[in-house]
Amino acid sequence: MSNSREADPVDSESRLRIGLLCPYSLTTPGGVQGQVMGLARALRKMGHEVRVLGPCDGAPPDTFVTPIGESLPTVANGSIAPLAPDPSAALRTIRVLRDEQFDVLHIHEPLTPGASITALVMRTAPIVATFHAAGESLSYKYLSAPLKGFASAIDHRVAVSKDAVHLAQRYIGGDYQILPNGVELDRFISSSQNTSPTQSDLSLKRRSIFFCGRHEPRKGLEVLLQAHATLPDNVDLWIASEGPETERLKREWAGDSRIMWLGRISDAEKAKRLSQADVFCAPSLGGESFGVVLIEAMAAATPIVASALDGYMNVATHEVDALLVEPNDPAALEAALRRILLDQELAHRLVRQGQERATGFSMVQLASTYVDIYRRVIAEAQNRPSRRERVRRFLNRERPLTA
Repeated sequence: MSNSREADPVDSESRLRIGLLCPYSLTTPGGVQGQVMGLARALRKMGHEVRVLGPCDGAPPDTFVTPIGESLPTVANGSIAPLAPDPSAALRTIRVLRDEQFDVLHIHEPLTPGASITALVMRTAPIVATFHAAGESLSYKYLSAPLKGFASAIDHRVAVSKDAVHLAQRYIGGDYQILPNGVELDRFISSSQNTSPTQSDLSLKRRSIFFCGRHEPRKGLEVLLQAHATLPDNVDLWIASEGPETERLKREWAGDSRIMWLGRISDAEKAKRLSQADVFCAPSLGGESFGVVLIEAMAAATPIVASALDGYMNVATHEVDALLVEPNDPAALEAALRRILLDQELAHRLVRQGQERATGFSMVQLASTYVDIYRRVIAEAQNRPSRRERVRRFLNRERPLTA
């Protein structure tokens, strides 16, 4: 599979000073965090100056990250999100935005409590915002009026999927450009083909299923554990990450020696596990707006079994590049996993189609598209009168003559 061409580096006159803001802790694995960091790396390779702002619980994950405080567990989108909504983080955000003097600020999840809202209020530069969430949001539902006010500071709105557009438009209105998430394909392209057996016999060697996601109800890990329990003894289950359900699930499934609890893993190990696994499984129950992890598995040449959710179907097609099953159905999930493990012709066909599909989600291509948006909003901002000029015009406007 060929990767997309690297974007040409920009010259010094064309270089932009870009701020990327993530409301979630950058030291905690997550979909939005991964998008922000991947986009930053792609933009930096293009020659732009990029700083990533966000909470950090410990050392920043890279040299271009500016921490704005530590996170606090906060309920968001059916999950417990690591946000920093406290006053000290807001003050740090204000100071950083004033000091950095960005040409453009790109906020991911702009209406999330914490740094995102602070940045919208400050509005120190033209703002591009990307909306990731889908499904239902209590904050959008009950706080739509003030959120509309905050959103008015955004110069250009992007959503990662139709589902994300639907959620945002339902409560705050506005127009959105759909730009699917990107993947750093080179990080996941396997250097060799998966070493799966060529015969349809599960007893030939140990086989492996890989799960990588937060251990919480909506990710469906318990459903996968139930499905795995009825698979042959030589089928291992690799479980990465952690979450509020980790300890309970470990206790309940302690008797199954085939389960390997990996804990939090690095991006490098994630890519390695993806390329080594016989199947990647994403059994989520809901709340997924886009399946980045499915694209990563496709790039790593690993067949996929996933839930038939709208967010995942934005990426994968049943029987073409993945097997999709009804959510929360252990029997259907087990049957799909067994199909791929037994039918190598099916597995290889899904892999071939998946690799082709993955090329359309290059982070390099996404970064180039965002740069075009950045330049447009910067130019539009330069042509707008300043706030001081708008006030002056208002005060000096013609008034009707009075007798």
